[in-house]
Amino acid sequence: MIIKRTIEKDIEAAFFKGKVIIVYGPRRVGKTTLVKEILGRFGSQTKYINCDILDNRLALEVLDNKKLRQFLGDGKVFVLDEAQRVLNIGLALKILVDSYPDIQIIATGSSSFDLSNRISEPLTGRTFSFVLYPISISELKNSRAGFDLSKNLPKFLRFGGYPEIVSGKAQDPIGYLKDISSNYLYKDALEYENVKKPDILVKLLQLLAFQIGNEVSYNELAAKLEVNRDTVIRYIDLLEKAFVIFRLPPFARNLRNEIGRKNKIFFYDLGIRNALVNSFSDLDQREDIGGLWENFCIVERQKLIQAKKWYRNIYFWRMQNKKEIDYVEDYGGRLYGYEFKWGMGRYSAPKEFLDEYKNSSVAIIDRSNCDEFLNL
Repeated sequence: MIIKRTIEKDIEAAFFKGKVIIVYGPRRVGKTTLVKEILGRFGSQTKYINCDILDNRLALEVLDNKKLRQFLGDGKVFVLDEAQRVLNIGLALKILVDSYPDIQIIATGSSSFDLSNRISEPLTGRTFSFVLYPISISELKNSRAGFDLSKNLPKFLRFGGYPEIVSGKAQDPIGYLKDISSNYLYKDALEYENVKKPDILVKLLQLLAFQIGNEVSYNELAAKLEVNRDTVIRYIDLLEKAFVIFRLPPFARNLRNEIGRKNKIFFYDLGIRNALVNSFSDLDQREDIGGLWENFCIVERQKLIQAKKWYRNIYFWRMQNKKEIDYVEDYGGRLYGYEFKWGMGRYSAPKEFLDEYKNSSVAIIDRSNCDEFLNL
């Protein structure tokens, strides 16, 4: 079954505008499949170049416009897969786009910190950038007739949205996810950012996996890992740029007792999160279902915001007296709060929030209405 990726049409809309198209995303998320699907529409006028192959890297490191064009060969559309492996890739792409504005180059990379660092200065104003995440619930719905969210939720919360998981190609989902989390997840950080203590990185990920839905203290993490606070911050930054985790900051503007320092940290894929803590049991047996549900709703909302090109600031809100709102969007001069409940528990919106921020609202998102929240 082919699952149509939402950003595919956006990538094609950016073709032949005199700019390089950059596609970021974590490893094994389907970048190669996506770009090859796009290439298939242009027939013989295309070429796919795997930059993991040494000869290809060496050819692209020759900063001469005629030699670079000769290496690309005839055609109009070229994909440089894992382009971050090419030395001075930014300069090579600048030479090509300036010398041959009638061709289209797509460069893919599994790490924003490395590929963006290598291309940002030479290619200023010459790129369109896209991020491919694990498959979203909306992509799955659009690809499957008769899609039933309630039937798909348990698998999504346990095993996540990596393409081989969703398609069923991974015959051993747990083994597949453990392989990714052990061998691929932070490979870029180890290779390109000179991480000298990979065991610390793994332990940090495990600690973060146990804390989804909770505020994270860098000092506490540093104490548990027996490293300094700056190391923890640096590693979290690397993991965010490798599309493993993302930070949700606190909203604090007016009230004296609002908490405004600690972030929450969530995972882009729950299958990866569960692999890190070796927890794949059925949902009715889990004590972490509240955190899983919150992580699921927030990350799926982020995919929706990207797909719809909505411009919104996102936060959580909490006071020192423990009153909180799981997720807040700030747009159009208003605040929209959401509280995520796996069960049908009772919840009263904090009066302090509603009184202080006029025209704000707070809604409960549970299994009965999450399809509306996710625009399904």
